[in-house]
Amino acid sequence: MSAPACFDAAVSSDCRSRLLNAACGVFAAEGYRAGVDRIAAQAGVAKQTLYNHFPSKAELFAAVIHQATQELMVALDDTGAGLRERLVRFGIRYREKLLSPNGIGLYRMLVAETPRFPDLGAAFYQTGPQRTAARLQSVLAAAMECGELRPLAPEFATSQLLSMLVGVERSHLLFSGDAQADLDPARAAEIVDCFLRAFASDTQNISRSLP
Repeated sequence: MSAPACFDAAVSSDCRSRLLNAACGVFAAEGYRAGVDRIAAQAGVAKQTLYNHFPSKAELFAAVIHQATQELMVALDDTGAGLRERLVRFGIRYREKLLSPNGIGLYRMLVAETPRFPDLGAAFYQTGPQRTAARLQSVLAAAMECGELRPLAPEFATSQLLSMLVGVERSHLLFSGDAQADLDPARAAEIVDCFLRAFASDTQNISRSLP
């Protein structure tokens, strides 16, 4: 029996979602050279269905990165929450994405494949890390302008927070053989609190409001 096709908008959306989830897992486990047949089979659709949604493997990979980035952007949306709440929400999602087995697998794959496929590495950087950092930088710059944080270089503050959230732990997962990070949300909150104390403005001592 052939794999199901996508007929209406709702089913098409479901197919796309399954393809993206399958591609994320397959790319992480097998590298960028994994065949589209494998991804289609994992998603439970025909290969032609995959090509109906994504004309090339490169576009499928870019969509995987875009989806992951979008989830991080949602975590930074201004919903009336305070700076700490927004950063903690972002930190939790950022750590979940980058320190999960899939996140580590995709990172390892990109490091290995980029010398042979430089366009792949550039696309990943522009769609993922660069876009995420730019959005976070705009949030921190706004906080500096209104006096919530010290008026330092926003790009420096951004790099410090992103490094604090994953740096040493990602290296540990890459080289130690351990399969899973501690993704307790309380850990992200501790990191954000440390960051806010370090960057607290002279006129508004954020640390007093921290737990």
